[in-house]
Amino acid sequence: MDRREFERSMSMWRNVGSAAVVKVAVMGVTGLIGLVTSRMIIQSFGVEAYAQYGLLASLPTLLPFADLGLAAVVINAVAESGDPRKDAKMRRALVSTVRLLLLASAVIVAVAFLLTLLDAWPRILGDGLMPEGNVVAGVCLALFGLTLPLTLGPRILIGLGRNTMQIATQVITAPLIFALIGACVVFGVRADQYIAVAAYLASTVVSVIALSIAARLISPQMGLLSREVFQVRKAPGVPVVNMAWPMLVQLLALPVAMQTGRILVSHVGGVEQLAEYNLGYQIFGIALQTISAAGVALWPIFARARAAGRVESPWVPTFWFLGGGLVIAGGMAAISPWLATIISDGALALSWQLIVAFVVFVALQAAKYPVGMYMTDLAGLRFQVLPTIVMIPIALGGSWLLIPLLGAAGNLIAVSFAVAVCQVLPNLIYVRSDVRRRRREAALEPAVAE
Repeated sequence: MDRREFERSMSMWRNVGSAAVVKVAVMGVTGLIGLVTSRMIIQSFGVEAYAQYGLLASLPTLLPFADLGLAAVVINAVAESGDPRKDAKMRRALVSTVRLLLLASAVIVAVAFLLTLLDAWPRILGDGLMPEGNVVAGVCLALFGLTLPLTLGPRILIGLGRNTMQIATQVITAPLIFALIGACVVFGVRADQYIAVAAYLASTVVSVIALSIAARLISPQMGLLSREVFQVRKAPGVPVVNMAWPMLVQLLALPVAMQTGRILVSHVGGVEQLAEYNLGYQIFGIALQTISAAGVALWPIFARARAAGRVESPWVPTFWFLGGGLVIAGGMAAISPWLATIISDGALALSWQLIVAFVVFVALQAAKYPVGMYMTDLAGLRFQVLPTIVMIPIALGGSWLLIPLLGAAGNLIAVSFAVAVCQVLPNLIYVRSDVRRRRREAALEPAVAE
């Protein structure tokens, strides 16, 4: 390894490490406040309100496809730009993205209104919904849709290599939720069925802050973009569908395969199992979000390497991520019984099956991140489409069979198996082949030049 390769390697690990450290710090703050908030919800509004809160607050995890896969377009365009403040090509990609996001936002708001009008939410979300939950779910989805165009900010920050800054903006989410719900408790507002709205309002504030920071870092691009976005003839966009569609297919399939657990448990397992599932995700979510934050920091690194013609292998990061995932998940497993008692005031406990299932799930998620971030070029994204679609019947069928036998743990076991056979293994095989091919091509280039 020469000096430049060593410096690039150290820079990569600094980015990953700083993202993980900041995420841990943020999760430490938000986690503690979240624990207090959860306990306050259970004590003040009851277990049913807590179950619905978790069910509705998790709706965005079912809708990552709402951005139409455009995150890949934004992150790659910004990461590959030589000068983001002046790059007209990058701005045209952002203009095209914003136009589509505004359209998606309007569609989501319309769907929220329609589902609420048809009283369809109880049939969709199951028994975890309270009597007025139909209206509350509609309000939550509408707020999510209105906030969608603002998510451009975090994507730009990731592309700029400022993932740490993007993570830091999230530190105010939990305090805002706590303040809003706490105000309802202090002033005696009967908001037991509406407390999930607080999570969406807090997310909106965070998105506004991230977009403001991103706008300053690439100034004057956002000012030009805001003027050009509605001038379709004067400021034509660029084709983004070729990069967005494979990402969109995955974003459509992954929530169905991996994030429908709460709905399935709500239908098949009941309210108690749903509350336990929510509690488990709250505890182990600290590990999952830390790994996700560190993993996403690799995306712009691999994108810049591709743009420069360098071959950056994800093998070493994969082993480190797997080991780190096991350590973090194991630590959370050790203290999870204590945390469950503290959070729920003794009202809920996590079964050993659910705890073990979460450890395995976290480890698999950690192992897939480095190779997944390597595969963010068009060929890599296209390769992932079919295996991701195959995940759906495996995860849903397995969950439907296992939840009645093992409770909430049944969903995680089925999803973990689907992740292993449809994401981790195929992606490792693809990356092994792709790295070898690109290294052969790089070795041949000097010979051809001679």
